[in-house]
Amino acid sequence: MPVPSSPKKPHGRGRSASGTPPRPPRTAGLLIAGATIAAAAALWFAVSAVGPLPGETPVNGLLFGLWNILYAADAPPVNIVLSAIFLALFLALGVALLEQRITNRTRRSTNGGSTPLAPKIIMETTRGVYAGPVTITVLVPAHNEQASLPQTLASLFEQSHPPERVVVVADNCTDSTVDIARAAGVDVFETVGNTHKKGGALNQALRKILPGLGDNDVVMIMDADTALDDGFLANAARRMSEDRALMAVGGLFYGEQGHGLLGQFQRNEYIRYAREMRRRRGRVFVLTGTASVFRPVALRAIAEGRGDSLPGIHGDVYDTASLTEDNELTIALKSLGGLMISPQNCTVVTELMPTWKTLWAQRLRWQRGALENIGAYGLTPQTMRYWAQQLGIGYGVIALGTYLLLILLMALSLDDWVWFPFWLGLGLIFTIERVATVWKGGWKARGLALLVFPELVFDMFLNIVYVKGVIDLSIGRKADWKHLSHISPPQTEHLPKKSSPGL
Repeated sequence: MPVPSSPKKPHGRGRSASGTPPRPPRTAGLLIAGATIAAAAALWFAVSAVGPLPGETPVNGLLFGLWNILYAADAPPVNIVLSAIFLALFLALGVALLEQRITNRTRRSTNGGSTPLAPKIIMETTRGVYAGPVTITVLVPAHNEQASLPQTLASLFEQSHPPERVVVVADNCTDSTVDIARAAGVDVFETVGNTHKKGGALNQALRKILPGLGDNDVVMIMDADTALDDGFLANAARRMSEDRALMAVGGLFYGEQGHGLLGQFQRNEYIRYAREMRRRRGRVFVLTGTASVFRPVALRAIAEGRGDSLPGIHGDVYDTASLTEDNELTIALKSLGGLMISPQNCTVVTELMPTWKTLWAQRLRWQRGALENIGAYGLTPQTMRYWAQQLGIGYGVIALGTYLLLILLMALSLDDWVWFPFWLGLGLIFTIERVATVWKGGWKARGLALLVFPELVFDMFLNIVYVKGVIDLSIGRKADWKHLSHISPPQTEHLPKKSSPGL
């Protein structure tokens, strides 16, 4: 499946020939912070301009005929409520229409220089060509993953459509990862002199593996702490067989069991994300690093564009300067016009962070990486949705923080709690939404959502991580990637073996 090469640009976005990573794009953090604060200030002044809100003296009442309560029936003026609703709908509709327009234009693009992976170009290039049946090669990057690797490999071997080949990419391992992989009968690729963590390890493996793959010999990148649900590979292979223009299939991830209340917070969060993807009919926002399948032509096009139309070093599939390689790879594919999907029947179970400290480190890396990625690509049609998301998160930080602060001030300032029917009604709608969006998670998920405030505290924790990421990027603080060490012992006695040819 030949793909036109990307045009050479006089000012590339990549690194120097020496491979020295560029300084983090501080402007991304400054722009997000400035735009968010400006939007919040504009709304504040708009509300303040209407004058003082009408007020009522709270009156006594009875709750279920048993408890005396104070309540006030005053509510914001109708014009403010309607304006807020209109503004929210206008912004949501605007982003959706813009995203649809950009997607449709990309699908129809015939510019082989800037969008070599556009569906129209790929379909024309492959018309009448049979590239053979879809085969799957799985790469499992692993750094000291002796505890989680057995379950990961077992989930691959137990698939209804098992992969033709599994390669464990062992990166600077000092535990039994390599021995476990070889005992399972899979290939092992050991990195040499890699200092660029997961992205660098995969780059080394892909340089060796990609040249020998045909157009339908797809590559799956799967984390060593992930277990595939049965049917993942069968559905991914079917999608790739039915749509020649499809460049990648991403998974929908759910959290593993355990880790108490913190684990349930994360499971609820992942359930809501998967639900959102289903509502988007699989339209990908991020190809998850837990498990995603790629056509070789897509990975080759990315490697060809690195240091030129894409950030990074020419010849590398992964940009090793990125803290979030899965997010960056998604933007790279979209920038080249690639079509991708996260179908609801391709699901995986992934590891959760066991402590607040490890969760902080994980989310700070995700947030910092997301900001650096959009800063590296700039404001383009393919990144507009990502910029809008960061602005939305920033605005949400201010809104939730203000809400919790006002509740605290009310509790400290009044001798008696005052109930406002209008806000209670809104709260009830919010509670129903929180419970409905995690309904598939079972009674624990629903019970936690019903309490509302614990999840608001968790959201505030994530908001603080967001603020920390924006500040760190804005002042140019160096980012770090902290690897979570698995301390549970390896379990290989029930691991099925699979014979595999040597690398």
